[in-house]
Amino acid sequence: MAQSAEQTPLRRVVMASLIGTTIEWYDFFLYGSAAALVFNKLFFPEYDPLTGTLLSFATYALGFVARPVGGVVFGHFGDRIGRKRLLMLSLILMGVATTLIGLLPTYASIGVWAPVLLIALRLVQGFAVGGEWGGAVLLAAEHGDPARRGFWASWPQAGVPAGNLLAAGVLALLAGLQSEAGS
Repeated sequence: MAQSAEQTPLRRVVMASLIGTTIEWYDFFLYGSAAALVFNKLFFPEYDPLTGTLLSFATYALGFVARPVGGVVFGHFGDRIGRKRLLMLSLILMGVATTLIGLLPTYASIGVWAPVLLIALRLVQGFAVGGEWGGAVLLAAEHGDPARRGFWASWPQAGVPAGNLLAAGVLALLAGLQSEAGS
């Protein structure tokens, strides 16, 4: 009976880590698709299409630049004040940044401030995912039994491809439901 009681919290931690990582990477990869499809027109319309697309992808790359910084900062403070708190903070940061990107006025509305704000929010996204990913893996590993610690720590890693598949699925669904007349 004691073994069953120990496994329940472990499974809960592992599932929460997997779900949190999936959500974080869903947001992260969804941005990449938007960068490829529409951000050049919305945030860099003053440039020719190729340059606008390259600038759009540069904002995507900035998220990857911010990831290690987020990992270092969240790792440092996770050791001091607790990983659970910081995992929640990373999810909130990612959700707020993603929502604000969705609500961001375009270049046509606010000029150069649109891409500047997009860059700032993308850096927040990268910072958040860097902190969440490492924290989720550590949390799962710390709760796992020593004999199977690697197995339990592998589950949050599955959130990366799961988030990518979810983002692709949502975009495919939207593409299937929308007509070309609205473009």
